[in-house]
Amino acid sequence: MIVRFCITLQSSNFLYLSKQPLHPAVAKFLSYIQLEKRYSDHTAVAYEQDLRQFFDYLQTQYDGVPELTAIGHLHIRSWLASLMAEKQQARTVNRKISALKSFFKYTVRQGWVKQTPMVKVAAPKISRRLPGFIDEKGMQAVEDNKSLRRGQEETPIFADDLEGDTHRLIFELLYNTGIRLSELINLQERNVDTGNLTIKVLGKGNKERIIPVSRELLQQVQDYNARKRRELEQPEGVVLLVHPKSGRKLYPKYVYNMVRGYLTEHQITTITRKSPHVLRHTFATHLTNAGADINAIKELLGHSSLAATQVYTHNTIEKLKNVFKQAHPKA
Repeated sequence: MIVRFCITLQSSNFLYLSKQPLHPAVAKFLSYIQLEKRYSDHTAVAYEQDLRQFFDYLQTQYDGVPELTAIGHLHIRSWLASLMAEKQQARTVNRKISALKSFFKYTVRQGWVKQTPMVKVAAPKISRRLPGFIDEKGMQAVEDNKSLRRGQEETPIFADDLEGDTHRLIFELLYNTGIRLSELINLQERNVDTGNLTIKVLGKGNKERIIPVSRELLQQVQDYNARKRRELEQPEGVVLLVHPKSGRKLYPKYVYNMVRGYLTEHQITTITRKSPHVLRHTFATHLTNAGADINAIKELLGHSSLAATQVYTHNTIEKLKNVFKQAHPKA
């Protein structure tokens, strides 16, 4: 039987309301990852979309959704083949496989099926892409507040007003701490510990981590807090960063567009992907290039496994290769 399940996800950024019927097992699984596993709103929405797509495929291709115990690896392979035929990227397909793996593990734990069909499903290989990052010259321009645009080297990147201070602090926090965009906009004033020179961040899976910061950055935070209270009538008092006009909590699109705009306009970097996440990559890459311990970088980034952090060592190897080619007489 198909039931109507309504999943409401509230965050500072959106209200997501699903109106289409869901398989009851999927509905219970989504409730489980939200209420018990405390997955992020973004992950819950992605899982619902992927599982809905899979069961819609079964409904269409097999004249009705089979019983859970009857769903096998051939059903799943057939769906994945259809996705690949639609030119879906391997990374996207792997995300959908991950959603199915989590779902069927849940059904096994609930005793609804004896074995997950995912054991016979192989994920497509993904060509590892090295994360783009900003070089030291580009980040020094941000620190010095001087544009790299040709002929306008003395032009300030950030204006001397509340908006400019907000944007500059966003850049400084992203680069100096390596935090994610979601972690940045949810950062609270009370998370800043001026005594211990640290910032507490709430990351994925509600995991907290402590990141050391410089006195200069903390002074910038204090100056920003004073200015926003002085120039805004009622700034939101919990979060650290607020919209320079409304005083409300920032939203992801605002930060994304702002960072992309500055990186492009002032020619801070030539890489194609210009986003807040590039500053996280830059943080990790610069630490790696400077000889920082890979396990320490893992903790600072909040990665759950070392494999996710090791990609930055490849950037260092590529840099060494370039140095070798340019400097060694036998290269």
